[in-house]
Amino acid sequence: MTGQVGIVLVSHSGPVAAAVAALAQGLAGGGPSAPILPAGGTPDGGLGTSAELIAAAAEAADRGAGVALLVDLGSAVLTVKALLAEGDELPAGARLIDAPFVEGAVAALVTASAGGDLDAVEAAASEAYTYRKA
Repeated sequence: MTGQVGIVLVSHSGPVAAAVAALAQGLAGGGPSAPILPAGGTPDGGLGTSAELIAAAAEAADRGAGVALLVDLGSAVLTVKALLAEGDELPAGARLIDAPFVEGAVAALVTASAGGDLDAVEAAASEAYTYRKA
């Protein structure tokens, strides 16, 4: 694959997904960054997950090198897994990433922005599980 890895943040809350995307962009250094898009809440602004919003964000984030999907809670995982199983709802190379939502989003964006491939983005995001705060 050529291009750049895109990132989609799937949350039960639209404002949470948007805030984490903005935080990741702010912490990623301010230069040109890989696409990172929120897909939070339901189309009417409520709490929940929406297959349609996730698919649209993934399509918009796709730059030809795959799309990393980071999720917050249980049913977001199930929604993304269902979309992946359908096979035609998400861009080729879309992948559910097992990583902490906030720290993983920052690590994924930094790595994707530096030109990392999808495997490198997944490794960086997943490594965020080892970050200790005390």
